[in-house]
Amino acid sequence: MCISQPLVPKKRCAWVNTNYPDYIQYHDQEWGVPVHEDTKHFELLSLEGAQAGLSWLTILKKRAGYRKAFRDFAIKSVAKFTNDDLEQLYIDSNIVPNRLKIQSVINN
Repeated sequence: MCISQPLVPKKRCAWVNTNYPDYIQYHDQEWGVPVHEDTKHFELLSLEGAQAGLSWLTILKKRAGYRKAFRDFAIKSVAKFTNDDLEQLYIDSNIVPNRLKIQSVINN
């Protein structure tokens, strides 16, 4: 006979607003997990730069837009962005349309 164990609530950092699934997913699956892939490092660096002055939740909600806009953070592809590519990013409502933040992704 199997005796069920009571579920132990997952411990989360105080900054996690459990009203938002994006926060929960990020905390539970990414926060504090070592990363060894250049593409993933580039994504996180880019998102952190975009977050400056904004909430992390704002960026998490736009994460899919960033992935599409920056070609899944393919470093060589992003490095070859043209001025036309940049002009399209400046008007893309799926990311934070801040020129300096967008240019920093390309420069990095």
